[in-house]
Amino acid sequence: MDMQQSALARQTRHYAERTGYRIDAHPHHPRLYHVTLQAEVIAAFLARFAEFSSQHLEYVPYARFTLAQGLAELAGDGLLDALRAIVHDRDSGGFTIGVEGATTDHQDYVKFGTAIGHLIGPGNFDAMSGTYYARFVVKDTDGSDSYLRQAYRLFTLHTDGTFVDEATDWLLMMKFDERNASGGESRLLHLDDWEDLKAFGEHPLASHAFTYKSPPSKNIAQEVQRPTFFKDNDKPCICFIDQFACPETIEHADYLSRLSASLEASPATTAIPLPVGDLIVLNNSFWMHGRAPFERHPELHRELMRQRGRFAQT
Repeated sequence: MDMQQSALARQTRHYAERTGYRIDAHPHHPRLYHVTLQAEVIAAFLARFAEFSSQHLEYVPYARFTLAQGLAELAGDGLLDALRAIVHDRDSGGFTIGVEGATTDHQDYVKFGTAIGHLIGPGNFDAMSGTYYARFVVKDTDGSDSYLRQAYRLFTLHTDGTFVDEATDWLLMMKFDERNASGGESRLLHLDDWEDLKAFGEHPLASHAFTYKSPPSKNIAQEVQRPTFFKDNDKPCICFIDQFACPETIEHADYLSRLSASLEASPATTAIPLPVGDLIVLNNSFWMHGRAPFERHPELHRELMRQRGRFAQT
């Protein structure tokens, strides 16, 4: 087995079979896990928190942790510790999970996603929406000032939280709805699978603090200086998005341009589907994500929810 095959060998250390849930291989990526909750657990969770509204969760921050605690209790036998272990595991750092068709109510999706995210840690404020999560629609036409809603563009690989001054340790994306959509798969790259990590991570500009500025749609007038590469537990991590980085010289721009081109060309970048009602959680320090272009359709419609946050302090 050569080095690349070894790096991409399927992760198995967090496999588990419990009364309330199962953790096994993700069908489309060797580093990811897929978590399946038992139908009775999901039904009990939705029934217990039927009176919780998204407005209540927005207004009462501790209610988000109440959801997380309730789901952990219902699933039992270490679900909280298992999910945190996966997200902190450098060899993996990500999983998918869903409602298993138990509901199509978007309020239930908000509650379920909130519970999963807050098992990992507290959510960050999302200035784009004015609360701790954002819902956004991708459709045929859009006048957006970023690639997020532009359906027919390649949404290039990036990390989240580049232009905010708080830690963005984890990222959650959940699919709410999809119609007339072909293409648009999530594109993922684990930093350790990128063949040019050493070349760019040890470049003299790797530690340079580039300025990031957000566009008007993000509703946050802020400039942040961040290095592209940093270390966590003596492992390289990355903070990068091509759209909002503001280089000051030709040399800076050349470095960022070549870095982005290398990421996009990496054979380790993998496109995976995400069914409606499912979500993905990623460690934002060493996973990069993007989106493949959609095929054109006048009635294209996809709605996603995004949550981002910090790791729980234990």
